[in-house]
Amino acid sequence: MIDESSESQGFESSTVGVFRTAATVKGGRRFSFGALVVVGDRRGRVGFGYAKGKEVPPAIEKAEKDARRGLIDVRLIKGTIPHSVLGRFGASEVRLLPASPGTGVVAGGTVRAVLELAGVRDCLTKCYGSTNKKNLVKATLEGLKQLRSKSQVEALRGVSIETTHVEEFTANAPEVEYVRKPEPKREEKQAGGGRGGRRGGGRRPRRGGAGESETAGADAASAPE
Repeated sequence: MIDESSESQGFESSTVGVFRTAATVKGGRRFSFGALVVVGDRRGRVGFGYAKGKEVPPAIEKAEKDARRGLIDVRLIKGTIPHSVLGRFGASEVRLLPASPGTGVVAGGTVRAVLELAGVRDCLTKCYGSTNKKNLVKATLEGLKQLRSKSQVEALRGVSIETTHVEEFTANAPEVEYVRKPEPKREEKQAGGGRGGRRGGGRRPRRGGAGESETAGADAASAPE
């Protein structure tokens, strides 16, 4: 679930996982929480943070601050990556492949959160090895760090590179600028009016029902002529 931040920088955060640990003490068990958060602006900057706290909200807030201190720049070509790359961290491996416009991000929840907040709209992924969330996030970021644009490779090698297949299928793709959607306004519910509410919400007994007819008949029989 992606939570929009209120800062003017335009960053958004996604809580990838919340981890609970317990320490046994004299009075019982003491719980602490760790939060793994990914932060990005959907325009080529992304980072992750991990922090602990005695409660979940403080842990998430500390993780967001940690993520903003370690942002990296990602090189993209019209919503996809310029070339395939393999990111490794620990026992986890994440392979990222460029995709044509309209494909979308084909990935699991952990890798998807990193790619979407980085601004990737079309990409194919495959994970190998461990599926630990922390390792997958770090492996995905390691892969994004390895991305190089065509001009950078030409400057490093001193050669001219022909048109790549990624540039071919993205040549006619429009450059889409991400625009943050406004938050929907919440309508306040008025008290009463509903079924079972305080004001006129409950069911009322029917007039002229079976109970009323029997009572009326008994009264009529006992009345003097």
